[in-house]
Amino acid sequence: MDEDDNLSNADISIDDEDDDGDRARAMVQPMVDEDEDDDDDSDVDLSSVYVQAAGHVSVGAGGVAAATAASSRTIGEGSGTATATAARAGNSRSPLHDKYSSAEGGATGSGSSSNSSGHYGTGSSAAGAAAAGEDAGAKPSFFFGTSSFSLRSRKEVAALINTECCRGSPTPDLDSIMDTLFNPGTPIDNPDNIEWIRWLIAGGRTPQEFVKIVRSYDNHAKCGLVWVPHVVAYRCRTCGISPCMSICRDCFKKGNHTNHDFNMFLSQAGGACDCGDTSVMKAEGFCSDHGINNRVNRDPVPNNLLAVAEAIMPKLLFRLLQHFREHSDTSLQVHAMTSYSCEEFANMLIDLNNMGEIMRKVMTRTLINHEVYAYFMETPCQDTRNGRFLKANREKYEDAVNRFPNPEPPDEYRDLPALCEKLVHTTLLEEFIFWTFKFEFPQTLVCFLLNMLPDQDYKEHLTRTFVMHYSRIPSVLEMSRDPDTLSNRVVHMSVQLFSNESLALKMVNELSLLHVMIISLKLMMSKILIQNTLHNPGKNFHFVIDCTRQVMKDHCYWPLVSDFNNVLSHESVALVFLRDDNLIDMWFQFLQMLQGMNVNVRETASHVEFEPNSYYAAFSCELEASAYPMWSIISHLQDGTHAHLAKKIINYCVTTLHEWLDSIYFMEARLSMEEMMQASFHFPLHRYLAAFVCQAVTKMGIPLSEVLPSRPYLLPLLMIHPLRVQAPAYVCGGA
Repeated sequence: MDEDDNLSNADISIDDEDDDGDRARAMVQPMVDEDEDDDDDSDVDLSSVYVQAAGHVSVGAGGVAAATAASSRTIGEGSGTATATAARAGNSRSPLHDKYSSAEGGATGSGSSSNSSGHYGTGSSAAGAAAAGEDAGAKPSFFFGTSSFSLRSRKEVAALINTECCRGSPTPDLDSIMDTLFNPGTPIDNPDNIEWIRWLIAGGRTPQEFVKIVRSYDNHAKCGLVWVPHVVAYRCRTCGISPCMSICRDCFKKGNHTNHDFNMFLSQAGGACDCGDTSVMKAEGFCSDHGINNRVNRDPVPNNLLAVAEAIMPKLLFRLLQHFREHSDTSLQVHAMTSYSCEEFANMLIDLNNMGEIMRKVMTRTLINHEVYAYFMETPCQDTRNGRFLKANREKYEDAVNRFPNPEPPDEYRDLPALCEKLVHTTLLEEFIFWTFKFEFPQTLVCFLLNMLPDQDYKEHLTRTFVMHYSRIPSVLEMSRDPDTLSNRVVHMSVQLFSNESLALKMVNELSLLHVMIISLKLMMSKILIQNTLHNPGKNFHFVIDCTRQVMKDHCYWPLVSDFNNVLSHESVALVFLRDDNLIDMWFQFLQMLQGMNVNVRETASHVEFEPNSYYAAFSCELEASAYPMWSIISHLQDGTHAHLAKKIINYCVTTLHEWLDSIYFMEARLSMEEMMQASFHFPLHRYLAAFVCQAVTKMGIPLSEVLPSRPYLLPLLMIHPLRVQAPAYVCGGA
């Protein structure tokens, strides 16, 4: 790939004139092109429009009529509709409307009505005027029809809406428009509606002009570019703090990595650029565009620049949630189509995020605000067509949560927050994560959520929410029709969250992340256990993993062990693991499930025409689920500082091996002829003992006599099975 084949954050735009548009689609979700040109003839005198907006005026070229003063009107949105009467408007107020208004106090004496559609911050003003049947200034100044406006009218209407939002609550004209744009009878990917949203947010400018203005105030320190699978990226081990660190091509080219230990790779699961993130890579590896020292002192952001965006964002995000609620009771086959049908809508949100830090903050603040979500969830549903639609969707959501598989942890861990029986959501972000799990991590939704990671507050909320849902991953993988693709998408998200050491440690301390990971892995594997057939099956009461099961063949365990290995790469997290006896005990219980699995029996009577295909599954499992975490732990035990922790692991190895020998009823170091005809290649407990003893003696200065088993009869018993591994390997190699 040459220089022009990559994309930086500065290239992600909705501008038609961007020459890298096609290449952007290869790295991120496709973006909606702007069909309208920036035509000087379409400009209007905004000052005159603002003057007109002070009263109720008719605008537009397609029959925009003045609003009537009816005592009630039906309003609709993708989230539902309601009949908003003036009397009700005066008595109900959105708890956060003023918080999301750019201009405080612009509408004195005004309130915000709540209605069944979950309209956020809409409605009339004084209750007394409403009771008298007066308009009270809360009725829309025009009826809105998307098909009745020309390009000129879009700009003009957007200017009027911007003025309304700058005045503060209420915003009846914006509400009237959003009722039409988010009508549940209109598909979420309606291109005309999406185009209208772009123009409204631009506030009287063309979308291209608005993007340039917003980006001129961007002052971000991190890249955060998200890419999908099969995109070329770079990893520099000289600059990386986390082994999962990766950067995009532009950031690599603009940085100084001369004589560094780096590699270029084809991303299999997707990823995100870590340039500018000091928790993942060293500052000297940052490119010229990112890092705290590259932040430019820019002018303060105008108060009203994002007035419409702040007013529209809660409804915009809730509309996407409603889409997933509406289709949550469909079959698994339909889930993919559900995710695909909202792709253009999600891409519009990604485009907004790519405008930079100030627009991203509007989005993330809405996603993690508890009061915004409570407003949508607690608003009563009126007995109207769209009100019933909203109520049905809410019931579908509640039913989906109740039916979603719950973990069954050991009794002593049932009180852990992340292992609770029922999920409870309190923010839009939490429900988005739920639908991400429910719909098997759709690429569009994953990219949308990951694109906002440069916002550190949002990243922590996303990580916390992900951990709270983490124990459901095994069930999602087991039910999936395509576990390989699903595994990649799970890791695409989790690796971005757990590569930050301070954040991973915080999740370990506050949400018991290590416990959740090990328990989830054990629960998945405990469903596929069979009796071990080593030695005398009649006296063997040890159970091992059945390598012929689909969970093993499809590597459904891989996301779990990958995440576990990722967090253990952080020294602070590894030390928490080594100091917690319960964690070590649970981990060695899991290793026992691998000990002696996939027993091979030598056939002497006839030719074996087809070898069993469980070989690969068994070796892959031991390598990924046992060896990788072992080497991650050992990498933090390099001197005598933690000698007592190394001794603790060795003692656990010896104790667990002794229990295993008893369970397979192996009491003396000799084998009968029948036992000589069978062998297993998989003894992770022996490998752990050998590796930690070697590390203790060679790196930590511990005498061998202090780490070898004290019981003399035990050493010969421990030697038999590793020697049996060598004998079949020699015979197979000689053959």
